[in-house]
Amino acid sequence: MAERGRRSSRPSGDDRQAAILSTAEKLLGVRSLDDISIEDLAAGAGISRPSFYFYFSSKDEVLLALLDQVIGQVRHRVAALPRDFDTDPAAAWRRSIGVFVDVFTQHRAVAAAAITARLRNAEVHELWSKSMQTWVGYSTEVILAERARGAAPAGIDAHELAAALNLMNERVLAAAFSGETPGVEQGHVLDVLSGIWIRSIYAQPPVIT
Repeated sequence: MAERGRRSSRPSGDDRQAAILSTAEKLLGVRSLDDISIEDLAAGAGISRPSFYFYFSSKDEVLLALLDQVIGQVRHRVAALPRDFDTDPAAAWRRSIGVFVDVFTQHRAVAAAAITARLRNAEVHELWSKSMQTWVGYSTEVILAERARGAAPAGIDAHELAAALNLMNERVLAAAFSGETPGVEQGHVLDVLSGIWIRSIYAQPPVIT
């Protein structure tokens, strides 16, 4: 006789939603979003197609949820980054850029899908833009602080410099993820990006003779 009060464990709604997201990220690693069907997502999560629509209204909404998770990681890690670069600026910038590279490399399939989808989906575009604004805001703050303490020379507007450098990060990573030619090998991305950042922020203007 079964014990009273003991219940068989059943997946909760949160578990099913997480299963859909996990399935989507795995499938995005081998297929484009357009090539993934609702049936694929439902089957991977162990639910029926009608049940899928209880959690998400479309594949784009699944991508939005995945991107939101990635951006949450970005914000959390950016918030924990140091703002004090006076001890070893080069190492500090490399560590900071390493967060960007690490998060998007861990979730390269989501990042690649979002970069493609943002051209046709305003919500994905807005969410991606907010993520980039987080990085640009952090970078601008540090560049201004480095200039204020005399470590970095004045020059290009700090916000515009930060925006250009972060857009470079995005494009270089996107090319590395997709294997574009020309491109930077994934194993060299952090070295290349951090080197360009440090030279752009700290290099003195050329001497005119």
